[in-house]
Amino acid sequence: MDLLEQLLNAFGVSGSEDNIRRIVSKEIKPYIDKIYFDKSGNLIAVKKGKHPKIMLAAHLDEVGLIVKNIDDRGRIYFSTIGGLDPWMLIGQRVSVETTRGLVYGIITTDEMSNGFSIKENPKLTELFIDTGLSKKELVTIDIKTGDYIFFKRRMINLGNKKIISSKALDDRIGCYILVELAKRLKKSKSEIYFTFTVQEEVGLYGARTSAYSIDPEIAIAVDVTNADDFYESATIKMGKGPCLTIKDAEMISNRAVDKWIMQVAKKNKIPLQLDVSDFGTTDALNISISKGGVPATAITVPVRNIHSTVGMANRDDIENTIRLLELALKNPPKIK
Repeated sequence: MDLLEQLLNAFGVSGSEDNIRRIVSKEIKPYIDKIYFDKSGNLIAVKKGKHPKIMLAAHLDEVGLIVKNIDDRGRIYFSTIGGLDPWMLIGQRVSVETTRGLVYGIITTDEMSNGFSIKENPKLTELFIDTGLSKKELVTIDIKTGDYIFFKRRMINLGNKKIISSKALDDRIGCYILVELAKRLKKSKSEIYFTFTVQEEVGLYGARTSAYSIDPEIAIAVDVTNADDFYESATIKMGKGPCLTIKDAEMISNRAVDKWIMQVAKKNKIPLQLDVSDFGTTDALNISISKGGVPATAITVPVRNIHSTVGMANRDDIENTIRLLELALKNPPKIK
């Protein structure tokens, strides 16, 4: 199992990123000069150097669920963590994390459980987890309000070995890219902070606290973006290279940083897509407004079926992102 598969298969919903933090810490430690965890739980790994001080950010967390309450029939009701549509949850296998280990269940509805047709899109309050156990049995094994719930899926290859499908592509792909960069960057003029942030999916919180303490001169968020391949007017396509975010729903990226990235891509003939979107945002937003402001942008990998358990990505896009950042970081500019 390679590192990417290991990261994708591991559990790490926002607020419960410990598993991912351990994997990343173990993998990156031999290749950096200093590693530490801040008070928010962000993992920060430093390659020492001179100016400019560069912050690379990828978030550890994935979307998931949390136990809300258990009714008298043993039905476990839940709240979502991050952006999830209720209809895509039906039929998903999940693991509930308890003090005594994982308990497995299926997300269902009364209609589905009884073999009836589901005629309308269900509301979140109508979904529940069925473990096959009674409320008394669930209490005995210590399932309670506040327990985290993870999607029980493993990475697979689809049409060929380049095409992967998994939960948590957002943003274990970014975590993988940062670790690989740390391994490959033997020398850099700048001081680089490989920052693995927490709670991005619920408010970009880890990016805010880590950027404040690091106080970088340049920042790049490494994340994923939504591929719209199947529209005739598609702008972001899987397999056509990484994307440079020019604008998203909440941020306009720094033009000087964008120009640097575009020049490196052009010079080295690395495919690069330009992303102007009205949806979503990344850690780059909170980093860019930290303290007096930070010149920032986001480089993302196209993903189909984002925020689902059947996300799709192309390994070529991931490799081209690593190559682009490796070349860019060898000779970073001075951004004013």
